[in-house]
Amino acid sequence: MDANFNPDKQHTLVSEVHISGTGLHTGINVDMTLNPAKPGFGFQFQRIDLPGRPIIKADCDLVTDTSRGTTLESGDAKVSTVEHILAALVGMGVDNCLIEINGPEIPIIDGSSEPFVEIIEEVGVVEQDAAKTWYSIDTNISYYDEEKRVEITALPSTNYKITTLIDFNSPVLGTQHASLKSMADFKTEIAPCRTFCFLHELEALLDNNLIKGGDINNAIVVVDKPVTPEEMARLAKAFGRNKMEVKSEGYLNNLELRFPNEPARHKLLDVVGDLALSGYAVKGHIIANRPGHSSNVAFAKLIKQFIKKNKHTKDVPLYNPTLPPVYTLQQIENTLPHRFPFLLVDKIIELTDKLIVGIKNVTFNEYFFQGHFPGNPIMPGVLQIEALAQTGGILCINAMPEGQYDTYFLKIENCKFKQKVVPGDTMILKMELIEPIRRGICVMRGSVYVGNKLCTEGDLTAQLVKRS
Repeated sequence: MDANFNPDKQHTLVSEVHISGTGLHTGINVDMTLNPAKPGFGFQFQRIDLPGRPIIKADCDLVTDTSRGTTLESGDAKVSTVEHILAALVGMGVDNCLIEINGPEIPIIDGSSEPFVEIIEEVGVVEQDAAKTWYSIDTNISYYDEEKRVEITALPSTNYKITTLIDFNSPVLGTQHASLKSMADFKTEIAPCRTFCFLHELEALLDNNLIKGGDINNAIVVVDKPVTPEEMARLAKAFGRNKMEVKSEGYLNNLELRFPNEPARHKLLDVVGDLALSGYAVKGHIIANRPGHSSNVAFAKLIKQFIKKNKHTKDVPLYNPTLPPVYTLQQIENTLPHRFPFLLVDKIIELTDKLIVGIKNVTFNEYFFQGHFPGNPIMPGVLQIEALAQTGGILCINAMPEGQYDTYFLKIENCKFKQKVVPGDTMILKMELIEPIRRGICVMRGSVYVGNKLCTEGDLTAQLVKRS
């Protein structure tokens, strides 16, 4: 990612790009095309070789197999070994991509994400005119599998970072750990790391007629027990080699390790790819002890459930009445042409170039309660919208050059009233610019909260007119 990369915006590819290779387990040669996609599209796979060209969303709820990589299935269509391409997309800051393939499995290439990172860099990543929504994990989320001794925890953090620990009770691997403190380091620190397996697993896979696309250069094979010449001869035949040997470090005749802890780093790569299946961008520190695809996917489901449950509180502004306001009532009166009984905002607690948060304390003494549901006082919805409009007026006027301005409604759309506002409530009024102000036209999204409950929302369009 370059220095100008804005992590708060969505990104896609500049143009389509292709790569071909064999699937590790199926041995089928597959052509894969990465295509740009619109904001909000996320990651979706398309089997262009099947009737109707079915689409499979990258969603943890569609995972049907995690025994040898992560497999997604929707209807009669499925796609296997999705974790390495998903990790590459996340690692390169891509949010939206349509992945077309003409076979059942993503090409394994060298067993890492590096070939995918290279083709993404080849075409480039472009910023889209849409905000990226981050979901902060504000409490510990934990997963534990007693049988497999797997433990994964997400801790609150200001950014997305991952730590993995592996311990296979292997004299070759020992205990390893790897960490990724910033996704900006994914390309150099994690992407080149290849998948690995143990020799006894390799033999079992061969017995079951799997790893048909396996090559000795697309996985690190760990040899942690003596191997007979007969076994070596069988492996050489399976991989089309004249000779196989075990290097002194305990790895089958492989290339040199790219990092001393390459296996632990590859486990981290898998975590990045599998957790992308939650469908959400999170800020949190993931600590994964002995992770595997099944536990990663189970944890992605926990994250998805947590966010869906707490989604409504993500954007609720925090109101601390002890802090001094950004605008006092007197400053509001100097800005807006409203006075009692029609001034419906008491103070401003937050103000940026695109966002404003105001406060309105609702009391039983409001003039409108005398005639609006006597005995069951409810603040009229239109006055809640008016309170939002006044708050938004300050945001827009603040963005204009020097001078006196009035704001006038042009349009109110998508208005919803979800909760009653009654005497004793403190309304938190939030207005956000949906698009830049052009020719004095302001398009804003408004939300009224009481506590962490969303009461009212709508899209408001106003025009700024300079007073003569």
